[in-house]
Amino acid sequence: MTLRPVTRQHAGTAFTVRVRDEGPEDAPVALLLHGFPQHGGMWDRCLPGLHQLGLRTLAPDQRGYSPAPQPRDVDAYRLDALVADALAVLDDAGAERALVVGHDWGALVGWALAAHHPQRVRGLVALSVPHPHAFGRAIREDAQQQELSGYFQLLRKENTAERVLLADDAAVLRRFFQGGALTADEVQGYLAPLLSEAGLRGPLSWYRAMGGPEFAAVPHVTVPTVYVSAEHDLGVGRAAAQWCADYVDGPYRRIDLTGTHWIVDEEPDVVVQAVASLG
Repeated sequence: MTLRPVTRQHAGTAFTVRVRDEGPEDAPVALLLHGFPQHGGMWDRCLPGLHQLGLRTLAPDQRGYSPAPQPRDVDAYRLDALVADALAVLDDAGAERALVVGHDWGALVGWALAAHHPQRVRGLVALSVPHPHAFGRAIREDAQQQELSGYFQLLRKENTAERVLLADDAAVLRRFFQGGALTADEVQGYLAPLLSEAGLRGPLSWYRAMGGPEFAAVPHVTVPTVYVSAEHDLGVGRAAAQWCADYVDGPYRRIDLTGTHWIVDEEPDVVVQAVASLG
């Protein structure tokens, strides 16, 4: 594995996005985008299968999750900036096009990347989180989704969220993984970089920046798309999953699992098969 630093800039200040780069340089690329509260290592269970498909994998620790220093300004974490990072990772690797696989927040970045830059995306596998319009519609109209998304209010409160999430050995932060199949050691591996106020600042800024108009501006997706949802996802309800198809104009397939939000950890073979189905 090569750890490749990709240099980025915000407000004239340079920072890096660290990328786990594996596989032959001349192979087709799969861009793997993690969510909260994880990092690029979440894809480790999928890598053998993806490499058997003949793919080169690029798994960044996204903006705010890579080694310090990272941007402090909340505006640095708006969706268009996160998409620009994904494009920069592809450009740095010399990849004109990629299969894009995203989970949680990484899925939202993947949806926006595929919608705005279809010429760079061979196909999209979105895990857990549906198209931003479907998700936003559910938050506005569906009582279940409103309840499931209630934690957003906490995460958007600067300083308060950090204090609450880290109290009692990060008990609330660890609770995000409840109901899943991850071991305590696996959860600790994901949370270790976040167990300080400084470590949480960047990841929480994704939530604090999410009110921007760029979410409403994400068009319908036209590239081949597979959306994978889970019945017992504690972050995304059934209405959001069902409405996703309304915002995909290209070839589309939905896979419904019986597990939890942590699809990549629980069902890595399903993820690999979804990628394989896109060719």
